[in-house]
Amino acid sequence: MYQTNAIADHTSANPAQTSPAFDQFATALTLQRRAYHADPVPTLQQRLATLDALKALIRDNEAALVAAVNADYGSRCRFETRFSEILMVLEDIGRTQKQLKKWLKPQKRHIDRLLFPTSSCVVVPQPLGVVGVIVPWNFPIMLSLSPLVAIFAAGNRAMIKMSENSEQLAQLLIKLVPQYFPAEKLQVFADNGGSGPAFSAQPFDHLFFTGSAQTGRAVMASAAKNLTPVTLELGGKSPAVVAADFPLHKAADRILWAKAFNAGQICTNVDYLFLPQGSEQAFTGLALQLVAKRYPDINSNDYTAIIDERAYQRLQHTLDDAIAKGATAVNLMPGQTPTPGLRKFPLTLLFNVSDDMQVMQREIFGPLLPVKSYTDVAEVVNYINARPRPLAFYPFTHDSALQQRYINEVMSGGVTINHAILHVGQHDLPFGGIGDSGMGHYHGYEGFVTFSKLRPVFKQGAYNSVSMLLPPYGKLAEKMTDWLIKFKG
Repeated sequence: MYQTNAIADHTSANPAQTSPAFDQFATALTLQRRAYHADPVPTLQQRLATLDALKALIRDNEAALVAAVNADYGSRCRFETRFSEILMVLEDIGRTQKQLKKWLKPQKRHIDRLLFPTSSCVVVPQPLGVVGVIVPWNFPIMLSLSPLVAIFAAGNRAMIKMSENSEQLAQLLIKLVPQYFPAEKLQVFADNGGSGPAFSAQPFDHLFFTGSAQTGRAVMASAAKNLTPVTLELGGKSPAVVAADFPLHKAADRILWAKAFNAGQICTNVDYLFLPQGSEQAFTGLALQLVAKRYPDINSNDYTAIIDERAYQRLQHTLDDAIAKGATAVNLMPGQTPTPGLRKFPLTLLFNVSDDMQVMQREIFGPLLPVKSYTDVAEVVNYINARPRPLAFYPFTHDSALQQRYINEVMSGGVTINHAILHVGQHDLPFGGIGDSGMGHYHGYEGFVTFSKLRPVFKQGAYNSVSMLLPPYGKLAEKMTDWLIKFKG
């Protein structure tokens, strides 16, 4: 997930641990950890009530939350905010509340009844304590509140640091959160000029970060000094491949929906596309028709702006670099003129791309779509596997054998077959990356597990079989060991 400001925050020198930001975070952490020790394992009813409070915060303030995100973007599609952020978090809360009683039950584990006839083994999920959450700007409501669903379900407390590009939303949450949660349960912080290093340097019981791979490395290094476990939700270049058997019009319809959503500023977006050789012109014609129908005015509120001028200029430079190195650009919004200062970047296809172009070297995080042609499946597999593992992979084919081949041979964080992005919205599927695209999972039960300590508990029964194996070791101990090795080993 591309996040330039976070990179600047974390790649600087180590933060002075006497900085005001560090002291503010440390004070909040001390308060929350003290409360955790006083009440380490909330009941089911307490956890459900906490999730109800989170739901109320969203429902009571939906309009204000949407308006704050729009203000931070300059122009953020209202439907996209409500659909992909408000709805997503509310659905996550509802499903978690229905499943939580089952998740909290101790899990019985196997025990050898011959050796331990009256003993028992269980795994008990217990809260970790205080979780730190570092939030990017692209889906700031969902990526701040959705992790809280699993964090609170697991019985933890949380501190959230927002992005400097989410100033309006951060100030709103700082105002609203105390109306629904005590400070010892949840606190939200604005960035305040690069306070990321001071936040990640805190000795949290778990640190959850969403952002770029470069920043993720710095966050992980900072957390390692405290042996703080991390979940990193990063990004990368997620490919799509259309097979010859899949209808091209359906592929264009679905891929362009994904690429235009939030103006491409999504960590799981289609970052480049493989098309069967010879289908490029047909795909372009379909793309032009679809975009003209969906976005007749680039300046409309249905099409989201690029987050800030720096990101806008980065996209323009990336496009210019590709063209200068031989790429062919097709503006899918021809004849439309973006309003100056509104930062509306047109959807653009890029053909004849090469690996020396910036557009093929880093996550795009915008409405540019490089297109590569192929003649053999092995070309696609080898190309993807020669690069860092992506956060998502999107094969389009009705051939079940080919689907399975892609799943087997191309490793990624997640997969949507015959569409794009949609696996992210399935609350019973874990979400997470692998390698450069991240580590760890959240969503659903896997999120509950991530923020829990699955604590193994052995309970010795009335009969102590170990008493027969005490020193000095005699014939009985030797015979028992011989028998165990022969029949149990």
